Amino acid sequence: MHRRRRTALLLSAAIAAAPLLTACGNDAHPGAAAVVGGQRITVSQLESRVNEVRAAQRAAVQDEAQYAQAVARTGSLTRDTLHGMVLDRVLHRAAQDAGVTVTRKEIQQMRTGLEQQAGGAEVLETTWLQQYGVAPERLEENLRLQLEAQKLAAKLGTDTSRPEFWKALSDASQKLGVDLNPRYGTWDVQKSSRVDAETPWLREVTAAGQQQTA
Repeated sequence: MHRRRRTALLLSAAIAAAPLLTACGNDAHPGAAAVVGGQRITVSQLESRVNEVRAAQRAAVQDEAQYAQAVARTGSLTRDTLHGMVLDRVLHRAAQDAGVTVTRKEIQQMRTGLEQQAGGAEVLETTWLQQYGVAPERLEENLRLQLEAQKLAAKLGTDTSRPEFWKALSDASQKLGVDLNPRYGTWDVQKSSRVDAETPWLREVTAAGQQQTA
């Protein structure tokens, strides 16, 4: 399970300091958290995903103090969630370009295997919630993402940690044209990763918005 768990970190592994290579002005897309391949990820869609995680975190603990601790551990949830939503589309495009597909049966097989190793469906869901910020209702979507990543890497004759894999994602990012709302940072095409804005006041506004969401 440990190798598959490492693969699940794909959602966050690319979050690192990097040059800001993509200028993102979102004035042309009001109400959008991001635009990927001409398709909007709306702020309301992003907030809905974040609320799913918060609701699952609240249901998984006994009292408000424990919930507050869970929220504190995932203070960047909104930005990380957007990163995952964008990366999902980028990876899917890279997989399509490489002729890679994932079937429903493969997702179910992966889930069954992980549940057996984790000790049950509930334990697996809790693990994905706590470690990766994935709500239970989004688990299979995440597993599809992991399978696409694994199969794309195999098709390229590499693995998800190697430059060849990230080059394929970079190419897909370039083709799609990822445009983030500046309040959530920018998208680094070379890293296929969201990067925090360098403007102090923008970070403060984003943090205030996250506190309201939480």
